[in-house]
This record gives sequence, structure tokens and C-alpha cells, in this order.
Amino acid sequence: MTLNTKLQERSGGACEICGTAGDSLLPYTISPKPEEAQYQVAVCGTCLTKIEADDFTDTHYWRCLEGSIWSETDAVKVLSYRLLSKLEGEEWALEARENAFLDEEQLAWAEAQDRMAAEVAVHLDSFGSVLQAGDNVVLTQNLNVKGTNYIAPKGTMVRKIRLVADNADQIEGKINGDTIVILCKFVKKA
Repeated sequence: MTLNTKLQERSGGACEICGTAGDSLLPYTISPKPEEAQYQVAVCGTCLTKIEADDFTDTHYWRCLEGSIWSETDAVKVLSYRLLSKLEGEEWALEARENAFLDEEQLAWAEAQDRMAAEVAVHLDSFGSVLQAGDNVVLTQNLNVKGTNYIAPKGTMVRKIRLVADNADQIEGKINGDTIVILCKFVKKA
């Protein structure tokens, strides 16, 4: 993908993060925004590769963020803020992030990715194994099945479970033909 005219003009032919000049600049869209110039940053191949690989081992390389965090362009400022947060162990990165000024809208955009990741419910069985839709589980204790007159005995296999999307503590499965909600703490992955 190539830079559109607006992004090319704004960047002045240089990476908006590290300042490297060149013709091989690429647009990087700051999620969760659409692919429009105002939500993109012109980055060099090195920055793009490191960002996409989540590679922040060369902390000296990322010292350029101390300057880019002060950009007048919202997208550059937001991306710089996110990248600085990946350099947690570096005193200079923490200081640059704390000293930067982001208004409420910019801060919400910068932290949107972390919020979205936190909202993804991870379902764990009683032993800490990650459960996924379609897994088979075994009950670890006898369970009273509400709305029926039976008890599901310990050791009952529940096949092809479904995850309750908004509650990481619950799954759905069929026992004796009835679809029921089961607490994850009462099952183990088969």
C-alpha cells in the first residue's frame, strides 16, 4: 500500500515516528479507526516491521518517540503514546509518556486497543486451561440442573461447548438434551 497525497504531504517524505527520510514510507492505521489519512501515520519499513512484530527489544531505537509524542498530528501522538507504553521498563519512556499532553479524546483513542483486549473474555476451566468453543469438558462435581428434576453427576462429558461471550465464568452445553449454562469452575477440559 502506498501513501495517499494528504499523508505524503503531511509527513514531508519522512517517517513520522523516527524521522527517517525516504520514498518507501507506508501508511499505518491506528486502530480502531478506519483507513483514512487522519487516522494514519507515515512510517518507514523499519518502524512498521518492529511495530507489527511487537519488537521493543532495541530500546535505543525507540528513543525517537521522545520527539514524536509532541507531534501536532493526533495520529502520530496516539501511536507514540501506545509505543511508549510498550517500553515499560525504561525510565525515559515512562517520563516521556507522563509528560506528554493528550486531550481526553486522544487518550481514549490511545487506550482503546488495551480496553478492547481486556474486554475479550477468556474462559478457564477449574485447572486454569483455556476453553474454546467446540471443546469437550467433564464435570468435576455433581450439579443440580435448574429447571429440571435431575442432577448431572460428576464425570459427565459435555461435548461441543459454547462460550458465553460476555461472561468469562460461564459456558453453555447440552446435558440430557437440555442446553444449560455451566460455571467454568465446575468443569475440566477433556
